[in-house]
Amino acid sequence: MGISFLIPLKKGGIKRKKICHNIFSEIISLENLFLAWNEFKRGKTKRFDVQQFEFNLEDNIFQLYQELKNKTYKHSEYASFFVQDPKLRHIHKAQVRDRIVHHLISQHFNNIYNETFIYDSYSCRLNKGTHRAIERLNRFSFLMSRNNTRNFYALKCDIRKFFDSIDHNILIAILTKRIKDSDFLWLISEIIDSFEKFNNKGIPLGNLTSQYFANIYLNELDKFVKHKLKIKYYIRYMDDFVILDNNRDYLGKITDSIEKFLSDNLKLSLHPDKILIKKHQQGVDFLGYITLPHCRILRTKTKKRIFKRIKDKINDFKNGEISRESLNQAIQSYLGVLSHCDSHKLKKLLENKTGFQSYISIL
Repeated sequence: MGISFLIPLKKGGIKRKKICHNIFSEIISLENLFLAWNEFKRGKTKRFDVQQFEFNLEDNIFQLYQELKNKTYKHSEYASFFVQDPKLRHIHKAQVRDRIVHHLISQHFNNIYNETFIYDSYSCRLNKGTHRAIERLNRFSFLMSRNNTRNFYALKCDIRKFFDSIDHNILIAILTKRIKDSDFLWLISEIIDSFEKFNNKGIPLGNLTSQYFANIYLNELDKFVKHKLKIKYYIRYMDDFVILDNNRDYLGKITDSIEKFLSDNLKLSLHPDKILIKKHQQGVDFLGYITLPHCRILRTKTKKRIFKRIKDKINDFKNGEISRESLNQAIQSYLGVLSHCDSHKLKKLLENKTGFQSYISIL
């Protein structure tokens, strides 16, 4: 894909850096649009808007192709609603034709940008995810503590109003470093500018592309932390990140450096109430789990949420609102969360409170 050039390395080798030119016509091909449709519709075939689009699928895809090819495509308005997950979130849902374009772009973002990310960036990447991030934290903790024989400190941060604060101009400038195809940049800009929270800032929760945009945006922070600050033990998942070190004062100093970098370069700030430096013995709270020297447990809020959701799903099944298959999928999903921590007692408590095992036996 595209054209590449070579960059000399310090040790006399060469590194191939991918710079993308003349890729737009390939990206928007009818074949890729149908592939994007097939990816998008997975698990959504019973939804009315998806069925409507599929009723005249070939005509709709061909029309979308012509609009993209002629650069007359305009992103539609979003449907807006709130979900509790666990805190109240404002979701903006695009129309089916736009979400197909989101899938189209996202497939190519993965090819273009995956090699630029640091190893310990875990969101929206193949073979990564929350549980891989937790396992990596466990590995780092083992190394820092020398097999749990000494203490260390963990700095835990997240970024204030992250999705609402992403600056459109900065995001496009970052993308332009690697993508030199003006037509593809036009389409990307159409997606980015289809939404703003205020003053040319913000990307919508609900878009698949937003996850990729967010990761590309914070890749700038990753490179600063790893290459400028030379931090060895750093893990990021979306806008949550953790840094481990033996020196508490040093963690305080690099917090100031990170704050300045975010403000100067990305127009972001750390959430002031969520900058925490704790001893490992107190537990490192990250991605719903608390990692302690000899075990890993669920965060209390996560535990309560799982109890409530399993109970709600069982009630939905009793009332005929969901199928046995849906109930089974939900329970197995939550048991999967429990499998990544010390949860024997928790499973017993969960069984006593919800009786989920009796429902698994009939599924």
